[in-house]
Parts: sequence; structure tokens; C-alpha cells
Amino acid sequence: MNITLNGRAALITGGSKGLGLAMATMFAQSGGHVALVARGAEDLEKAAASIRAVAPEAKVAAVPADIRSLEGCNAAFQAAERALGQIDILVNNAGTSQRGPFMTIDEALWEDDLNLKLMAAVRLCRAAIPGMKARKWGRIINVLNIGAKAPLATSTPTSVSRAAGMALTKALANEFAPDNILVNAMLVGIIESDQWVRRHATDNRGLSWEEWKAEQGKAVPLGRIGKSEEFAAQALLLASEMGGYITGTAINVDGGKSPVV
Repeated sequence: MNITLNGRAALITGGSKGLGLAMATMFAQSGGHVALVARGAEDLEKAAASIRAVAPEAKVAAVPADIRSLEGCNAAFQAAERALGQIDILVNNAGTSQRGPFMTIDEALWEDDLNLKLMAAVRLCRAAIPGMKARKWGRIINVLNIGAKAPLATSTPTSVSRAAGMALTKALANEFAPDNILVNAMLVGIIESDQWVRRHATDNRGLSWEEWKAEQGKAVPLGRIGKSEEFAAQALLLASEMGGYITGTAINVDGGKSPVV
């Protein structure tokens, strides 16, 4: 099955590394155009260059922005729209795993986490949906994690932010289905990404990256951690015409790790 985006334009937050970069690369290789949004300008330019190298026909925009504020979200969307002409696909992927014992999480961390993971998605959806409605075509993908469905102890604030993102997904899917705007969530388990590279770097046991991955994979029914390309392939399906009858769902991309479906 050959999936193509047929020139559709995607805005991807957290697009300079990890899953965001993997999705942007696959989208561009599949006939799409991409705007990468992240805070680090240098990392963004490296990411954009890597995509241009493998997808020279694609338009690729690097958009440095801090989307934790309304102003940052609006600036990012406007820059992406100027660069690509329109935004057909929005991937809300930004966010790190902020977690710890509940009583240690202060007000500032709660606010920062909700702004980055929930309110940025809300604000960017508000910016993107009018154009999608006018064209009667749109795709919104909210990247969450499996804690949104099955939160563990000491998983706040991230599990709460992600659960809110799942509710947002279903509400928007129901409201905008008549406009052919499909809204879905993808829930991450343990998948190779910059976040896991950083966790490996803080492990003082001297394990190689391959040894560390093998150890982490023991907790997954499939016996390994996932690849970013596997995650990107699912996103590509949801973003394409081939995913045209899928909306309002939260798909676990986790090798079976989630205790709930």
C-alpha cells in the first residue's frame, strides 16, 4: 500500500527531534510539506536540512517558537501558514515527561505542563480549524502517552495533561466530523526518541545504548521498544486519505504495554 499526502501541508510541534522529526521526515517523503516548530533554532535547522536531503521536493519550514503562550502559538501558526500557504494537518507533539510524587509538584510545574501539552494544542487547534473548515478537509493528531488511559502513581502532572488531551481529541472529533476534520490521538509507550536517549545518558550503570534498550524492552509484551519510524507510519496513515474513516479514537502505539485497550 502506497500512502501519499498529495501535497498536504503539516505543522508539527516538537518537530526538531525524536518522534516529531520522524513524522515530519515520513510526511515529506510521502509527498507532503512540513513546518517544524520547536524552541531551539539550531536543532530546527539541522532537522530541516536532514528532511530536505531525503525529500528535496518537499517544502520544509523551520519555525522557532515557544508555544507555552497564546502569543507563541499564534506566531508559530502564522509563520507556518506563510511558509506553506495553508495548514491541512496539525500534529500536537510537543512535550516532555514531567512527573513525580504528587506533593512535590508545585504550582509552576503544573501550569507549565498544562500550557505546553494541553493549552498549546487548544490554541493551535483554534488557529488551524477555521481554514480546515473552509476547505472541508483537515487532520489533527494529538500525541499523548499510555498514561492518559492508565495513569500510574507519581505520574502527575503529565498523565493529567495527557488525559485532558484525550478528552479534547474526542470532543473535537465529534464536533468537526461534519466538516471532514478528523481528530485522533496516538498514545506512546516506550519508543526510541530523544527523551529515551536522555534517560539512557543519566543511567550510571555503564550500559550501552543497545543493552539499555534491550532491558527496557523486557517490560513490553513484544519484547522490545518501538522505533520512531513505526510510530511515524501510524501517523502517516491517520494524516492521509487512507485514514479517512478513522476519527475520535486514541490508538495505543506501545507494543501491547498499556493495560487497557
